[in-house]
Amino acid sequence: MVVASSVSCQPASEISFKTKGNRGGHEVRSVKRSLLMEALERELPSGTIRYSSKVVSVEESGLFKLVYLADGAVFKTKVLIGCDGVNSVVAKWLGFKKPAFAGRSDIRGCTDFKLRHGLEPKFQQFLGKGFRYGFLPCNDQTVYWFFNWCPSNQDKELEGNPDKTKQFVLSKCHDLPEQVKAIVENTPLDSILVSPLRYRYPWEVLWGNISKGNVCVAGDAFHPMTPDIGQGGCAALEDGIILARCIAEASTEKPSGVTKDKAGEDKEEFKRNEIGLKRYATERRWRSCELISMAYIVGYDGKIINFLRDKIFSVLLGRLMMKILEFDCGKLCIS
Repeated sequence: MVVASSVSCQPASEISFKTKGNRGGHEVRSVKRSLLMEALERELPSGTIRYSSKVVSVEESGLFKLVYLADGAVFKTKVLIGCDGVNSVVAKWLGFKKPAFAGRSDIRGCTDFKLRHGLEPKFQQFLGKGFRYGFLPCNDQTVYWFFNWCPSNQDKELEGNPDKTKQFVLSKCHDLPEQVKAIVENTPLDSILVSPLRYRYPWEVLWGNISKGNVCVAGDAFHPMTPDIGQGGCAALEDGIILARCIAEASTEKPSGVTKDKAGEDKEEFKRNEIGLKRYATERRWRSCELISMAYIVGYDGKIINFLRDKIFSVLLGRLMMKILEFDCGKLCIS
């Protein structure tokens, strides 16, 4: 990772990801979320995923939960795992507040070059007055880039207007090398997104209800964070592995008593699911708090914090980021 000034373009600091950790070398990779989702979907039975299904409310129905969708459909479920994003209805049902605005907005894009782009395998960032621009090759032809800044009231017109958004980014990056500006210039308008950056307060994660009965949250519904350390999607994958393992382990435990009727069996199953979700919540609480806090510190824009982060604690932050990459969520299989 190379961080430079947008004026001088001389490297201010560099962090190498080639150093080996406790489990060997690190793998840092930029992956299109759509490709990741398609790869995961191929492992599921056809029809498992129902698209364009916005959750509008959740209600209790005995030991079950009723999930109401915007299209009028209603699902009755034994276990409800809320993965419904930053504005999660399930998280609200659990008692979480709406994620806080980080004071910054983010513009993201993805560029596909017809020929090899010729960029080195480096995550390059340029820091300017009130903004941060960066890019990272996904492969020999595709480049991911971002631009985040502290928006004003006039910048609201950028939302829903990709053409103005592209020109806005180019106007801020006029001092950067032509090769760097070409990444934005070559980006199709339908590949440019604008969104405010939101995060959940770490103390809400520490003390909040990650699970309650047979309901829990995962991914951005659980731990929305700023994208400054590139761990949002990774954390969601960690959630999936640990959640599956915790539920599977709980489901194999022997019932607490002998059940002779369907109602008794349902109660036993509810209890096992509840235990599994509680274990998941316990295991993910501190890890999620750590990721949210680290992302906020790395991305925070303020004179004092910037000086301490970039000039005094840069080596320490580099080591902490390496530690984050070394996290082992364990194996999915159980005996």
